[in-house]
Amino acid sequence: MLTDPYFFAIAAFAVVFAGVSKGGFGSGAAFAAGAILATVIDPGQAIGIMLPLLMLMDVTSLKPYWGKWLGRDSWVLVVGALPGVALGALLYTRVDADVFRFLIGAIALAFVAWQWGQRAGWIKTAHRSLPEWAGLAAGAVAGFTSFISHAGGPPAAVYLLSKRPTKTQFQASTVIIFWAINVAKAIPYTFLGLFTWETLALDLVLAPFAILGVFIGFKAHYWLPERWFFAVTYVLLVVTGVRLIWITLT
Repeated sequence: MLTDPYFFAIAAFAVVFAGVSKGGFGSGAAFAAGAILATVIDPGQAIGIMLPLLMLMDVTSLKPYWGKWLGRDSWVLVVGALPGVALGALLYTRVDADVFRFLIGAIALAFVAWQWGQRAGWIKTAHRSLPEWAGLAAGAVAGFTSFISHAGGPPAAVYLLSKRPTKTQFQASTVIIFWAINVAKAIPYTFLGLFTWETLALDLVLAPFAILGVFIGFKAHYWLPERWFFAVTYVLLVVTGVRLIWITLT
């Protein structure tokens, strides 16, 4: 992979894109990077490559958002995510790569549908603050989808948005929540062999792109309208999701 310029160009773009989302926009679009990589390599390799980079982005993002999150609500989601991560690990041991490609593609399309539904008013956030049991359930779904494709944003957002956070509180909460979930995922990823010397070497080379993306995202958080960024995201995810499902079914 390191010697393939075509793959490296795709990987560098995907990582910068993920960093922009991690650094500046809280709707979970960072998972698009793993979906993009899964179109050209094994999905297990794709999520294995992305996890250390996402963890680096999390650490890079922590400082500017430190202490600005919703503390108790973030904790509820993290606790709920742990059984979801365990379920994702169990599924990984039971199915082949094509099933994971299909799931990643389906999650990509579901993400776009969820975002469009919200903006069209078809999906409404809770008018009242959701109870903690709902946060635990949302965390479990987020942990599962995050394990499969690093796509835990939407279920976590449903619970967080019911608390009526500010834009910065919401972003800060997603940063700390997915930092904790990604640390938890690293344990089963290691035992499942999703990290290899080749993927870790690639992570070292891609690390500057991850930091660059977070820096761009943090700056853009304060002056770039989210709709511009997500217009590009939607196109990428629809194309990627359809391609992954097509690869699986043909």
